[in-house]
Amino acid sequence: MATQGNRRATLVAAVGFGLAELRPDPARPAGWELLVGGVAQSYVDLADPTHLEFEYVRRVASVLASVRAPGVPIKVLHLGGGGLTLARFVAATRPGSAQKVVERDGELFALVARILPAPADVEVVVGDAREVLDREEPAAYDVIVSDVFDGAAMPRSVAGESFAAAAARALRPGGLLAMNLTDRPPLASTRIQVATLRTAFAQVCLIAGNAMLGGRKAGNIVLVAGRSPGDPRLDRLAPAAERDAEPGRVLAGERLDEFVGGAKPRLDGPR
Repeated sequence: MATQGNRRATLVAAVGFGLAELRPDPARPAGWELLVGGVAQSYVDLADPTHLEFEYVRRVASVLASVRAPGVPIKVLHLGGGGLTLARFVAATRPGSAQKVVERDGELFALVARILPAPADVEVVVGDAREVLDREEPAAYDVIVSDVFDGAAMPRSVAGESFAAAAARALRPGGLLAMNLTDRPPLASTRIQVATLRTAFAQVCLIAGNAMLGGRKAGNIVLVAGRSPGDPRLDRLAPAAERDAEPGRVLAGERLDEFVGGAKPRLDGPR
């Protein structure tokens, strides 16, 4: 556990779903990394919430930046909490935004809050992501961020056709879903997930690093889905992907059709 009186010592604690660590970053005086079961979950810089250490987080942030004009407050539902990195990003870049974060592990959130308190205007709910989503009013959110994992896998409750339908129902006209998932070559799970989102959304695109799309590594992929066909905001995500420290591409339209091939949607399993 942390050394008494030293707020920059590593904090280790058993939480609901494993062993969690909050490690200070020696390179950034206010930087902290959250790990659960030895796997990095979040990175937070309390002095600069716009510093986004992880590649997939930067890709989701580009979606959050595109949904409305710069600085305009938005309403966001974050499914999956961790260190609340993206909620902090929105609070810093769009003051006045209304945000709800759903975290299933209350002990993990209590640990995070000891060192990394949530912004004042962020509501944190301890509960199951799918159950909370199903209770939301229709057309309630500008953005839904799905970043839910059971170990290294996305639970079926947030991966099937009924989840896609529930997310589409909870989004306002013009709203966007941003989903983080992990995969490895040949990206079969990603192809299925794209097909699944297409059952409820008129337009879907994929953002991933060049090494992922080239079959050279495993890692994270971000899917973006909207209810309006021909949404120009999805096309504008490409420059941010290309300029990233880990350059990537956006696949949409015919290129995404070719990528998906004959993949079928994921049917709902036991929840």
